[in-house]
Amino acid sequence: MSPYLAAVRNYWALLPAIAICVGLLLLYAVPTLVNPQWTSSILGLFKQLPGGDETEEPAPLGPKQIHSRRMLAGALVLGALALIGFNVSLNREANGCYQVAKAWGAADDRKKDADPCVDKIFGAFLSDGNGEVLEDSQQPVPGYQVVKGKQPTYLKWIQNPPKRDGVSLVFGVGFNCSSDLKVTEADDKITAVIDNTEPCPPDGQIEVITIKLKKPVGDRPIVTVDGKPIPKIDPDLPSWGTVLKELATGG
Repeated sequence: MSPYLAAVRNYWALLPAIAICVGLLLLYAVPTLVNPQWTSSILGLFKQLPGGDETEEPAPLGPKQIHSRRMLAGALVLGALALIGFNVSLNREANGCYQVAKAWGAADDRKKDADPCVDKIFGAFLSDGNGEVLEDSQQPVPGYQVVKGKQPTYLKWIQNPPKRDGVSLVFGVGFNCSSDLKVTEADDKITAVIDNTEPCPPDGQIEVITIKLKKPVGDRPIVTVDGKPIPKIDPDLPSWGTVLKELATGG
């Protein structure tokens, strides 16, 4: 399978059933759109008269009947396209959440990977990045994301989505260490650390913590332990164009 079709909850397992439904819909709809009389004649072959008499030749359809059957066929085609779009949409969200969680450093975990928008990456429940640094030593923060203008799409789809009004920074931290995130803002820099003396172990879950700053980030560096710059990342769900391209090319 292509990298896009990651081993998360595989909504593509629904595809055979959807393909059968779509095939049956199109089997009726397409010929009906071309010539409603064809499908009327074919369906008439399956009708039996009382007493086992031979079926009669179907009467020609009138203009109103042709119009109504074409309208029905058009609705069925739209329904078939909606089924396909719904399946692709589910996969876009699931695979997108998986990719975003991996970008934040999540480890693979079969149970958590099964439904990534719920179990693998989610909004903060209690952590908000506020508070004083208390430990003698801290751990570095692996990455941050700057929010400018349009908000990352994945924030809308994850479990417990954070409030996005006025958000300046996003941090994705392993669930076991998320409560230890401390972010302090100064005029010349922004500092983010994990207030724990022990390194964070690999974690299959990422908690997303959004930070509202007093003023825009501007040119201020965002640093962590020992003043080292934090890597900037920009994860998000793939665009529809990317999804369709990947599906078409199998890339």
